[in-house]
Amino acid sequence: MHAGGCHCGAVRFGADVTRPAVTVCHCRQCRAWSGHVWGAVEVARSGLHLDRAQALRWHRSSERARRGFCGDCGASLFRAEDAAGTIEIAAGAFDDPALLSHGGHVFTAEAGYYYAPEGPPPLPDVPLPDRLEGSCLCGACRFGLPGPMGAVTACHCDQCRRLSGYHSASFDADEARLIWRSRTALKEYRTAGGALRGFCGDCGSSLYFRAVDGAFSIEAGCIAGPTGGRMGAHIFIASPPGWLHLTDGLPQYPEWEPSDPA
Repeated sequence: MHAGGCHCGAVRFGADVTRPAVTVCHCRQCRAWSGHVWGAVEVARSGLHLDRAQALRWHRSSERARRGFCGDCGASLFRAEDAAGTIEIAAGAFDDPALLSHGGHVFTAEAGYYYAPEGPPPLPDVPLPDRLEGSCLCGACRFGLPGPMGAVTACHCDQCRRLSGYHSASFDADEARLIWRSRTALKEYRTAGGALRGFCGDCGSSLYFRAVDGAFSIEAGCIAGPTGGRMGAHIFIASPPGWLHLTDGLPQYPEWEPSDPA
């Protein structure tokens, strides 16, 4: 039995994982929902045991599938197709990620413009976009901001793994220049360190991170279309989980990226 849960602890589960290979999905839905990409293992429905589920919420993401998330912290946890006898569980939600392994990538043709599923990230789009549009999966939270996206950083800390289900990818932005089109379902989760993470309370999509000092970053996966962004580094990767398979050749740092890598 593999134990796991969301970041805040309001959702806890045990799972009988017989196939530990993690499938990484790059489809538009998974990127908008998790904030970057979503990695999961598939288990029999009877093999998922919910020990604590008072905050578990479900969003119907298509005619055939639902996505489960924590309504308190926004962690992306489950995906279930109505006709299937299985359920997908986020790799980042497991307490011991060393128990899982890399299985492969799917829907790579839908990957975001700022990274590549295999190999180095592509060069930014030319001409660079002067406006960016962001949205959660269901559309209840939508916003615009000046472009281009610029440098994108992938974070592998426990908090980002738990909340995104795989690892996060975000870019710095000036919050004062962000224009909300709609935020009827916007919720914020305060971490133990005092930071705030914004997510959609209707569908669970990860949207932004506001540090205690006011620094603001947006999840790259919620931005649609060409971005002018490019993944530049991986941080907090001192102890990578067994399911992580990086092939982009980018710098990897055990904690924060140095202000002057040289």
